[in-house]
Amino acid sequence: MERILVMMKRYYSTLLLFLLLVPLAARGTRRELSDGWMFRQNRVGEWRAATVPGTVHADLLAHGLIPDPFYRDNERLVQWVDKVNWEYALSFTPDTALLASDHQELTFFGIDTYADVFLNDERVGVTDNMFRAWTFDVKGILRAGENRLLVRLYSPVTRGVAEMERHGLALPASNDYSHLGGMGDVRVSVYTRKAPYHYGWDWGPRLVTSGIWRPVVIEGWDEARVDDLFIRQPEVSAKAARLEAEVTWRANEEMHVEIEVTRGEKVVVRRATRAARGENRLLLPFTLARPRLWWSNGLGDPYLHEFTARVKRDGRVIAERRVSTGIRSLRLVREKDERGESFYFELNGVPVFAKGANVIPGDSFLPRVTRARSERVVEDAARAHMNMLRVWGGGVYEDDAFYEACDRHGIMVWQDFMFACAMYPGDDEFLENVRQEAIYNITRLRGHPCLALWCGNNEIDVAWARWGWQRGYGQAERDRIFAGYATLAHELLPRLVDSLTDGDDYWPSSPMSGDAVNAHELRPATSGDNHYWGVWHESHPFDRFEEHVGRFMSEYGFQSFPGLLTVQAYTLPADRAIDSGVMNAHQRSGVGNRQIRRYMELDYAVPGEFEQFLYLSQVVQAKAIRAAFHAHRRNMPYCMGSLLWQLNDCWPAASWSIIDYYHRWKAAYYAARDACKPVIVAPKAAGETIELWVVNDLPRAFPATWRVELKDFSGRTSRALEGRCLVKARCSGIVSTWTREALLEGRAEGETFAVITLCRGQEVLDEQHLYFTAVKNLLLPPDPRVAVEGVEREGKRFLRVSAEKLALDVFFYLPGEELCLSDNYIDLVPGKAREVEILQPVGEVDVSRIRARRVTR
Repeated sequence: MERILVMMKRYYSTLLLFLLLVPLAARGTRRELSDGWMFRQNRVGEWRAATVPGTVHADLLAHGLIPDPFYRDNERLVQWVDKVNWEYALSFTPDTALLASDHQELTFFGIDTYADVFLNDERVGVTDNMFRAWTFDVKGILRAGENRLLVRLYSPVTRGVAEMERHGLALPASNDYSHLGGMGDVRVSVYTRKAPYHYGWDWGPRLVTSGIWRPVVIEGWDEARVDDLFIRQPEVSAKAARLEAEVTWRANEEMHVEIEVTRGEKVVVRRATRAARGENRLLLPFTLARPRLWWSNGLGDPYLHEFTARVKRDGRVIAERRVSTGIRSLRLVREKDERGESFYFELNGVPVFAKGANVIPGDSFLPRVTRARSERVVEDAARAHMNMLRVWGGGVYEDDAFYEACDRHGIMVWQDFMFACAMYPGDDEFLENVRQEAIYNITRLRGHPCLALWCGNNEIDVAWARWGWQRGYGQAERDRIFAGYATLAHELLPRLVDSLTDGDDYWPSSPMSGDAVNAHELRPATSGDNHYWGVWHESHPFDRFEEHVGRFMSEYGFQSFPGLLTVQAYTLPADRAIDSGVMNAHQRSGVGNRQIRRYMELDYAVPGEFEQFLYLSQVVQAKAIRAAFHAHRRNMPYCMGSLLWQLNDCWPAASWSIIDYYHRWKAAYYAARDACKPVIVAPKAAGETIELWVVNDLPRAFPATWRVELKDFSGRTSRALEGRCLVKARCSGIVSTWTREALLEGRAEGETFAVITLCRGQEVLDEQHLYFTAVKNLLLPPDPRVAVEGVEREGKRFLRVSAEKLALDVFFYLPGEELCLSDNYIDLVPGKAREVEILQPVGEVDVSRIRARRVTR
């Protein structure tokens, strides 16, 4: 504890280093150093053109010096790259304004990872953490004319081995795929502050990168510079928001200044003060009457306000900084109740059922993740009616573009610190490195209204307690390992969150039952959050989702293969067998193919054809995701969160993603989108009882009607039932119940299905189809005669699709080409045509070439 307090006292003397995000400084000069970089193996070979931001692997690939690691099993051929050192160099000429500046600073917003930085042959800095920015004072080193910048990158594996030896203890790191890197069981990932997934995971490759992975900027300033503007929000309501502008700036000398903060063009607060030479901080309180609030997706407008802080001297603006933020109150509510303790998020006084997914980095080579790609992932989450994404702790703190998109789309963010599925060192040097990392990222992200929760790590608490990690260590070693973890997760990180934010909530590890040390995840869960992997790892059937419902389900999932178009991108025709060597190289779960087939056999006839197997794996995944969301939402308000694993991919492979690496929506994406609608009908078949549930996320009640139609596979309705109900606000409930026998009235289970609709007036809010036996037992027609017709209306293009007989999970595709539809993998009910919009490609589509794939007996 004393060690942590000492660390905290150093904060204000080092904050400067972490506030240099994208400053907006009047009377200054700023230049991004992105063009003209060269690279080579350290002191070996010729210099070649490089891309910055970038990675060594990507530069080698661009020059044809390595094969594409994503193609076939080439990953194994590039493992040498992480075991040698590299150099990046740039010659540049600063302009006269920069040279004339009183202060000259060189900032690397991300170096991966161990590096020495030289300017004009003088070492200006050393780096050892990829998760933070590094700023170096180059005044007196920068010169007129040509300057040479050199970054010498050291092997993260070699340095990792040295750090492990210095630590003196091999720590558990079960997801470090060291064997793929030719290192046997020497797992070094935990000793380096680098993205854990680079060392391999059960859905991703082992590609341990090095590089200058975020922008490099050189800048100058004179009189003053605003480093940070943070709008603290101590008290927010619809009537008034009591706010505080925390302005952090540096002054070149002692001076009298006026600090002014505006919202839009209106001044909300100003104060005259005397600035000291060096760093200054001022807290300026003000109140906004009847502010427009920020709301999550589905509850309202995620409105953003623009604030600007200006430093004025003698009436002149000498520095300024602008931020956009939302005004809201957002907190984690944990209150004792008759069943345990709640775990839900309350936004502006409204309890919110969190619907969403876990996010991993969008590429193994992070600079490939452009702003457009970050925004697209968030837009897809919003399109799917999600309102929360969890930035998982085995990846990276995402780029600003991701959080800005979440702000705009009303997507709340559960933010892990970057620790996952491993134990970490607890020595002073390591903790100080983490402290600096945390200060930088908390300060960078704290002003985003989307930020809902900081979480210490992924699965470390539960793993230490239940995964057998303690075997093989003596008691003294176990005590040492856990003490380091407890210091990190229960002391250092929560203290930083508390001191640097305006009251953000912190959760030590996911999953846990409480925030105390050793408050391990409960099973069954009556408090905290849960990761339920009984479906998949323990082979539980899908109906067990209903039995394993906790207060907040922060992980669960099911695997599938990507579609054929994606598989073709990493295989040769000879590779296209489910258990081929190349397909297995892109299947990182040791039980993956076996589990997909096992679950498929429960409900479907397992196809022998490769493409049909790929397709059906997605159908099964969609069924699992739909079952989970329905189970969790039916248990609202006991359960108040459902975050599936996982939204996206970092390479093309079989995985738990619902959007593949090339951003193609899987069947499970459509299933999640429909299951996350604000109002759903969610029938539940439990043994001989069938319950009709209605779930409403909205903060208002309304009258509705429900209808159940029993049909045969030709579309003939043989029985219809309907009723009225009051759909209560933010609630789930049963509106009708039948026994299976009473509902079917003697109809054959294998020849009958139910179409269930919920309507508000003439508006159909949701439609679900209920089948009374496993799909493999349904007497599906051999040729349902699926028809596709092109339609244009109001500048948009649609497909009108229909079938003469029942067709299940119909997937429309364009062989060998992109085709993205607003709806796909749909059941076609005879006599009921559906229209789906063509989202991609943008140009003309030959409708006659569109094919349909479906479930067959």
